Amino acid sequence: MLGNRCGKRLNGYVPDYVLFDLETTGISCENDKIVEISAVKVKNGKVIEEFSELVNPECKIPYYASRENGIADEMVKAARTFDEVLPDFLGFIGDSILVGHNIQSFDMKFLYRECRELYGETLANDYVDTLYYSRRKVPKLRHHRLTDMAEYFDISTAGAHRALNDCRMNQEVFERLSRIGR
Repeated sequence: MLGNRCGKRLNGYVPDYVLFDLETTGISCENDKIVEISAVKVKNGKVIEEFSELVNPECKIPYYASRENGIADEMVKAARTFDEVLPDFLGFIGDSILVGHNIQSFDMKFLYRECRELYGETLANDYVDTLYYSRRKVPKLRHHRLTDMAEYFDISTAGAHRALNDCRMNQEVFERLSRIGR
C-alpha cells in the first residue's frame, strides 16, 4: 500500500501478515540494488501463499554479495528488473502488516527508496521487525541474527541468505517467539 507516510514499527505478534526478505548487491540502501525479493503470506499463523523472484539489478553483482547470497550475474541476466517486479510484489502484500528480520534498518529502506523513485510515494504498510521482537522476547541471547534465532529454536538454517528460505525460516521463528511468555 502506497502513501505519503512510511509505515510504523509494531512490537508484537499479529496472526495475519506477509513476511518478506530481500537479497541485494550490497548493504547501502542508497546505492545498492535488489537481486531477489521473496515473501510468504500468513493467515492465522499458517503460510497460505508464497512469492519469490530473482531481479536483474542492471549492474554486475559484486563478488562479496554473490558469496553471501549465492546469486550470480548469470542467474539474473534474464530476470525482470525491479521496476517490473515491484507492482507484483505490491499486489501480493496489499495492505498487510509486513514482517521481517532487521527490516527497519535494511529491507524497508530499499523498498521506501524504490517506491519513491517509481511512484513518488512510499510504502505505508506497518511492520514488525523480528530483530527487535527477538531482543524483547529472548533478551538473554548474545546475538539475535536470524540464523541465531533459528538455531535457538532448532529450526533448520539450510539455504540461509536466499530470500525465500529466509522467509520460511523467519516465519517459524516469528511464530515460536510469539509463544514465549503467553
